[in-house]
Amino acid sequence: MVTSRIQNIIEQEIQAIRNIPIDGIIQDAIDLIYQQVHQKNGKVVVSGMGKAGQIGVNIATTLSSTGTPAIFLHPAEAQHGDLGVVQSNDVMFLISNSGKTREIIEMEHLVKKLRPGIKIIGLTGNPDGELAGFSDVVLNTGNPKEVCPLGLTPTTSTTVMTVVGDVLVVMLMEKIGFSKEEYAKRHHSGYLGHRARTE
Repeated sequence: MVTSRIQNIIEQEIQAIRNIPIDGIIQDAIDLIYQQVHQKNGKVVVSGMGKAGQIGVNIATTLSSTGTPAIFLHPAEAQHGDLGVVQSNDVMFLISNSGKTREIIEMEHLVKKLRPGIKIIGLTGNPDGELAGFSDVVLNTGNPKEVCPLGLTPTTSTTVMTVVGDVLVVMLMEKIGFSKEEYAKRHHSGYLGHRARTE
C-alpha cells in the first residue's frame, strides 16, 4: 500500500513534467538571455519568494557555474536597497507560480523606475496572472496540481520550475559552446572541479 502510494506520487510528478508546454517560447527566453548577457555583458537577475525563490537560487547559481552570469535578488531585500545591483543590460527572471505574488509584482514596478527599459522573463503557472501580463517572455509551467494532499504546498509546481530552469541551463550551454575547460575555471574545488580538470 505504501509502495503504491509512493509510486503514484512519483507518477504524478513525472506527468507534470511531461505536460510542460513545448511551445517554442523557451527559445525566446534563451535568445533574450543570450542577447543581454553574452552580447551586451549584462547578467540574469533571478527573483522569487518562498519556495519559488529557493528554486530561483538554484537556477541562478547553476547558470553562473555554466557560463551565464546570474544572481539571485531577494524581492524583500530589493525593497531595502539591494535593487541597486540591477544594471541596464541585465534581464530579470521573475518566478511566481500564481503569477500574483505581491513582492514580485512590486519588483516590476520598482525595477522599471530604476531601469525603464529592462527586459523581464516570467516563469509562472498562471498565463493570465499579472506576472505574465508585464513579462516580455512568459514561460508557462503548465500549472500542475500539487501532489500535496492539501493541494497547497509547493511540490509539483517547484518540480516543473526546476525542470524549466534545467532546460534553460543546458540549451544556453549548447548555444555558447561551454566547454569542460571553462567549467573547470569556475569549479576549483570539490569532486566536480576535479573531474572537469582531469577527465
